This record gives sequence, C-alpha cells and structure tokens, in this order.
Amino acid sequence: MNDMNWVAVYPEILLLVMACVVAMVDLFVTDPRRTPTYWLTQWTLVVVAGMHFTAMGNVSIDAMQGMLVVDPMSHLLSGVSCIAVMVTLVYARPYAETRELLKGELFTLSLFSLLGVTVMVAANNFLMIYLGLELMSLSLYALTALRRDHTVSTEAAMKYFVLGALASGFLLYGLSMMYGATGSLSIPRVFEVISKGEVNKGVMVLGLVFIVAGLGFKLGAAPFHMWVPDVYQGAPTAVTLLIGGAPKLAALGITLRLLVEGMLGLANDWQQMLLVMAVASLVVGNLAAIAQTNLKRMLAYSTISQMGFVVLGLASGVVNGQADNHALNAYSSAMFYAITYVLTTLGSFGLLMLLARQGFESEQISDLAGLFKRSPWYALVMAIYMFSLTGIPPMVGFYGKLAVLQAMVTTGVPLYLWLAVIAVLLSLVGAFYYLRVVKVMFFDEPADHSPLTAPADARVVMSLNGILVLVFGLLPGGLLALCAHAVTRALAH
Repeated sequence: MNDMNWVAVYPEILLLVMACVVAMVDLFVTDPRRTPTYWLTQWTLVVVAGMHFTAMGNVSIDAMQGMLVVDPMSHLLSGVSCIAVMVTLVYARPYAETRELLKGELFTLSLFSLLGVTVMVAANNFLMIYLGLELMSLSLYALTALRRDHTVSTEAAMKYFVLGALASGFLLYGLSMMYGATGSLSIPRVFEVISKGEVNKGVMVLGLVFIVAGLGFKLGAAPFHMWVPDVYQGAPTAVTLLIGGAPKLAALGITLRLLVEGMLGLANDWQQMLLVMAVASLVVGNLAAIAQTNLKRMLAYSTISQMGFVVLGLASGVVNGQADNHALNAYSSAMFYAITYVLTTLGSFGLLMLLARQGFESEQISDLAGLFKRSPWYALVMAIYMFSLTGIPPMVGFYGKLAVLQAMVTTGVPLYLWLAVIAVLLSLVGAFYYLRVVKVMFFDEPADHSPLTAPADARVVMSLNGILVLVFGLLPGGLLALCAHAVTRALAH
C-alpha cells in the first residue's frame, strides 16, 4: 500500500468529496437561485484549480500503484479544465434559472464530469483511461437530457448516448487487442514491449485502428463527427459549453498518453490515420458550416474544423521514426491550440447564453442582428471571438494556427508542406461564415431594440474572457512555454 501515494491525487479526492457534499447540501437548499450550491461548487473549482497550478513545477509522480501519473501535463490540462467549468457555470446560472435547469444535478454532474477529465489526463493505465472516460461521458449524457420535457434535448441525449457508447466500445476493443498483443495494461510497459519489436504487428495495428476511431469520436474529428452538430444544437446551451470545453482537453490528453507515450513505435501507422482525420475535419467542418443558419450548429461544424488543426499538430510530431525537439514543438503547439480554442469557445457560447431570455433561445445567426446598436461592448467581444476562430491577428487563434503550421513546415516533408497549404486555404473558406456573424452584428437592423441585461459576474467574466483572447494573441509566449514544459516532462517520464 506504500506506493498508493494519496498525496499526489489530493485534488481528485477533494473533487470527489465535494461533488458528494454539493449533492447532499442541495437537498436542503430552498433558494430557487441555488446560491449556496452554486458558490460551494465555484469555491471547490477555485481550490482544485489552485492545487493543480501550484503543483505545475513538481516532478512527475506515479500514484495509485502506477495507474496514474501526476505530471505537469496532467496539472495544466486539469487546471484549465477547472477554469473552463467555473466560467461555464457563471454563464449558465442566469440561463438555467429561466429554464428550470438550475438544480443540484447541474452542479454535481458538472463536478463528476470534471473528475472524469482529471482522471483521463493523468491516466497511466488503460483501465484508468476507460474509467475516466466513462465517468465523464455518463455525466454529460445525463446533463444533455436535463430538460426532460424538451423533445430536442432528449433526442440529442439519445444520439449522444448511442454514438458515445459505440465509440467507447471501439476504444475498449482496441485497448483489449493492445493488451492481448503486449500482455500489459500499463502505458509505459506497452511502450517498452512495442520498442523491442517482439510482438505481432498485425494485431497491434488492428487494435490501433479501433483506438484512433474512439479517440476521433471524443475529439469530434471527421469522419467520427456525426454526433457533434446534433448534440451541440439540441443540448441546452449551458450543457453544450460543458461538452465543448473541458472534454476536448481530456481527449487531447488521452491521445497524447496513448499514442505518443504508449505507442510511439507505431507512429508511422497512427500518423497516417490522424492525417486523414485532420484533412477530413477541415473539409467537412468548413464546407458544412457555410450552409448553417443556426449559430450553435455553425459553431459545432467550426469545432470540427478547429479539431482538424489540433489533429494536424498531433500528426506531425514524429519524423523518420524520431521523436526529438521537433515532436515537442508539434505536440505543445497542438496543446496550445486546444487550450486557446476552449477559451474562445467559452466566450462565444457564453454570449449566446447571456443573449437568451425567458422563452427565447438566442440560437439563430439572425438573432444577433444589430447587436452593436443594442450593446456595443458585447458586439465587440463577440467580434473578437469570431476573428480569433478565423485566425486574424492579433487574436490568439492566429497564433495557434501559426504555431501548428510552423510545426508542420519545419519537418521539411513535402506532404506536410502541402497539407499546411490546404489547411490555410480551408481556413480562408472558414473566414466566410465567421465574418458573416460580424457583419450581421454590426450592419443589420436589430429586430429587438431592448437593452441587454446580465448579472454583474457574468458581464465581468465575459469581458475578461474577451480580453484574454486578445492578450494571449499579443503575448503567447508564457502559455506556449507552459505547454512545452508539460509535453517535455510527459515524454521524459
């Protein structure tokens, strides 16, 4: 029992205990605004995020008998995920209150899904990856169906559940084949066995196909993207943001753990699959988004295309079988892109929640018409998010795209050069549907001239969110250095 190392997993233990405490406390709360439950949840997230960020500089520690590895990468992704859930709940509170969604389940399930995320990004064993994945996924399925009397939400939850179960099955089948080939569930041990080259390559590659398919679903990358538009559109906007935030970081975390830390010896095989997924995501996401009139659905296709860039970064790390400094650059660029994408997503869906009101969902692009005349500040902040997603300097989205493209171009491999050109051209296509939103906000006549009202905390967080998108674009060095440090320590483990 000495190698359990409970101290290393204190943040996860605290999160688990507080999720149970929040559920119990909420039973006695009579306030319709759920003030005690809300603040208890928020303080829990602040403390857990603080614990992760203060431990960033520590060395990598094995915990739970080697089933978890607590390193800078797990701390960074877990800390950012805590902030993502915290910000989501600030935006979600006024939205949920007018839709009878402000219940204890919203807070408890949010904490449990976050616990699943933190377990996934620290997993050092196939079983822990699957355990974290199911904890996160089941919480999100339940949250999607939280509006039980709402047909569209229930339908979205059913689609999400069925397709999610299929993807989990793919991943589990792939992991079981990898276990059969290598004889171990431990990621470092799998790496050693593959490196020695003493195992049946055919069985491993077949298992790898299923693993990549499962990861592709969780990332929301084409051709495993079928659930994304329907779930993003059908789920309550608060839940859409919970699905589009922290889980994307969790998917990136397990992709790095499984493919890079565990199966680097099979890089030639999984890189080809990732490249196909990346190009498919860029094509499907950008072309399908043009035809959308529903803003949530448009942002869903936008997510697919943005994940294409993350997957490009993941696919361009290993060159000629070598994982050197170039690999660190590529993987840290992908992580930087994912974190900054989540930051932008928080703001764009958050604004949709602030614009929604009793009996009215602000979902159509036309609902933003004349926003500049009603609220110049909100319109300006939303424009910053759209410019960032487009990749226009000096927003952070531009630097994210530049970092990934730079990682591809410096490989010197002709295929990556061509893919970089294709990615840039498809980003230009994407500019059309992002800038259309800006045009509608600034130049169309508003259908409703009433001023916008939002709670003070939501307004402050929205403003900070927009400013950070700008600041990280102007000064990306700090966050990029954190990502590089996290990836370096993870690969050195």
